[in-house]
Amino acid sequence: MADSFPFELVSPERLLVSEAVTAVVAPASEGYMTVMARHAPLMATLRPGVVVATLASGSERKFFVQGGFADISPDGFTLLAEHATPVEELDAAKLDQNIRDAEEDVADAKDDETKRKAERRLADLRDARAALGL
Repeated sequence: MADSFPFELVSPERLLVSEAVTAVVAPASEGYMTVMARHAPLMATLRPGVVVATLASGSERKFFVQGGFADISPDGFTLLAEHATPVEELDAAKLDQNIRDAEEDVADAKDDETKRKAERRLADLRDARAALGL
């Protein structure tokens, strides 16, 4: 059995989970990363995507996050999300609206840097939608 460690997922609105886990898969800016017990200390930015937490009990919890920060330390893993929603509460229509808003941001971009960031956000949201199977 894998060792467990403390995991907290926090958004500005609420604490979504604070439990012992054996693994967490999170959408870091450079790609999905898996965190397990005794992971090296790390801070990373997050992009929109699905966080999968494997609880010490063996069950899984999934959350859709829209960016944030990951803080991995010897004391555990804290994920500070800009916005986070349990997958079972996710509204496909709201995600579709976020995609339409991102498409408008791409179309309205006034310079290359703004357009590049908007295109990245749009791609992340589309990838997240595909990962969720919505």
